[in-house]
Amino acid sequence: MGDLVDSMLDLMRRLPPTHVEENVASLVAMCPDYADDLLGSVDQPLKVMTDRATGKEYLACDYNRDGDSYRSPWSNEYDPPLEDGTVPSPKLRKLEITANEAFDTYREMYYEGGVSSVFLWDLDDGGFAGVVLLKKTLNPSAPGEPSGSWDSIHVFEAAERGRQAHYKLTSTIMLQMVDRSSGTRTSKGEATASRSAAGAKDSEKANGADAKREGEVTLSGSMTRQIEHDFPLQDSSSHVANTGRMIEEMEIKMRNLLQEVYFGKTRDVVFDLRSIDDLEKARRQRELQKELVGFIKR
Repeated sequence: MGDLVDSMLDLMRRLPPTHVEENVASLVAMCPDYADDLLGSVDQPLKVMTDRATGKEYLACDYNRDGDSYRSPWSNEYDPPLEDGTVPSPKLRKLEITANEAFDTYREMYYEGGVSSVFLWDLDDGGFAGVVLLKKTLNPSAPGEPSGSWDSIHVFEAAERGRQAHYKLTSTIMLQMVDRSSGTRTSKGEATASRSAAGAKDSEKANGADAKREGEVTLSGSMTRQIEHDFPLQDSSSHVANTGRMIEEMEIKMRNLLQEVYFGKTRDVVFDLRSIDDLEKARRQRELQKELVGFIKR
């Protein structure tokens, strides 16, 4: 069992992250007996669902799934309806409602849109665990505009120790960006050339499809970080403030890391592969630098 699950996870790490949902579905179809193990180990883009009772949107993932149904944090009901679905205790449910309201404000301040959800569940040792989900999607309004999505999954465990609480946080960010601007420009140019040639309709369709893919740039991936911290505990509502502080600091660190390291490295690689300036101009600049260094040494 372990070897098969490890092999599937190893295969998922080598497949394109943009097709993670299709790849997971294919593996589940081939090995349905290990569906729970695979779904619980692979992070997938969050799905947006609508609560039938309140009309509010919420996020669906493996942490609020029971069978084929997903629990809403707003009404505490499953969709499709499930009679014996797992729900938090009344005390924890009250804390879950407060956390959803707090992170809904956090989402509006930092993301200026999107969807957020918080789910809590009881642990056997007397503590509790939870997950904070945040999703923001950029939908293109025109064919040449970029698209993308940001998915944040923050899983935490809380253990009360007298007047303090120990928290363990595991944060995962999944980012996907698609830039079709250059592909659209290329597609228009080749489509015009194809229309000028008589009797080339089939060739025009093929060239148009290839041109759209030719200029398309896709950047996607995921990042996971862990942290543990102790905070003072005044009452049960302090858990919301404590976990909120940890998640806020973690998201800022991971966002800066993505911007400075990952995007910076990608930009350096692209600029090394393709130079915007004229090569002859760059050669003359290097020669001039050598001459200046020679004069300085004299």
